[in-house]
Amino acid sequence: MTNQNFQSLKNQMVKELFVLQERKYTHELPESTELSNYDNHPADKATDLTDQVTEMAIEDHNDVEMEKLQAALHAIDDGTYGKCSECGEDIPFGRLEVMPTALTCVEHAPDDKLPTDRPVEEEVLNASTAQPVNDTRAIVDYEDSFLEVESFGSSDSPGDQIE
Repeated sequence: MTNQNFQSLKNQMVKELFVLQERKYTHELPESTELSNYDNHPADKATDLTDQVTEMAIEDHNDVEMEKLQAALHAIDDGTYGKCSECGEDIPFGRLEVMPTALTCVEHAPDDKLPTDRPVEEEVLNASTAQPVNDTRAIVDYEDSFLEVESFGSSDSPGDQIE
């Protein structure tokens, strides 16, 4: 890696860190659209909650990115930048160009796979509109289907139960 490439990556990371820090300290969080939540429609409350959760997720992501940038800049100061922290081999410039915060080679990169625990519903549901359910059993609708389902429980109070 040439000194010019090295300096370019460092400048890029310093700029990105500055932008993230500036956003963190100057960004205003979304406020509720109402003075009182007493008479709000649930959809209005949901919109406010969604805005708040989205902002929290963005903040968390930015915090993680700032930590990665700070670790990479610290590695530059230590003189270990561009070397794999696991095996000590040189990290290819192509990898650093795409991912300047990389502190490991591809072989020792953290395994950030998607979680394998998916919702049970995905086994039955399908994205196809032609046949949205993958269930091979025949769907039967009898007159007492509701009673059969209700035997598993309902939100009715005991006084609402038909005997």
